[in-house]
Amino acid sequence: MAHQDYVSRSRAKNKKQSPYKKNEQPAQGKPTKVKLIAAFLIIAIPSFGYMLWSIKDKQPEPIVETKIVKPKKTTELPELPEEKWTYVDDLKSKEVEVGEYKVTQKGPYKMQCGSFRTRKQAESLKAKIAFTGLEAQVSKATGTSSVWYKVYLGPYPKKREAEKDKHKLKNNSVHGCKIWGWD
Repeated sequence: MAHQDYVSRSRAKNKKQSPYKKNEQPAQGKPTKVKLIAAFLIIAIPSFGYMLWSIKDKQPEPIVETKIVKPKKTTELPELPEEKWTYVDDLKSKEVEVGEYKVTQKGPYKMQCGSFRTRKQAESLKAKIAFTGLEAQVSKATGTSSVWYKVYLGPYPKKREAEKDKHKLKNNSVHGCKIWGWD
């Protein structure tokens, strides 16, 4: 079968026009919008030039300075007004009682981030935590019916340190960690 040469063919001269294109008639003259813009420019440009020419020789008006009279300084202070409130006198005679309080540490804390039935799932979470820069541990807990593998971090001497690591884990998409007292 011979190949057809589409490039050397001439285009059809009687093409149908697209139904989506409007039938455009050649313009008979300039549209009125163009005429209005041209008329505005013909008037505006010479008017602006005349305005600049008319103000070129005018001198600015002189600035009149006014003197400000400053009041004389006196060393005397005005008398104190009478105090309406009694709290000022009460504060002068008030004594503050200082109590001694002991801050007790509740003990070390641990943060549990998961509890799984298979060790493989626990090790997977431990690895995800390791990518955040923290070291987790996995412990085996035997319940009444099955074995659970818990992933935890700690011990932390202060709860604030555990909270800091909890926020670091949240920022790295490890959610659901709880802080408990170390048992």
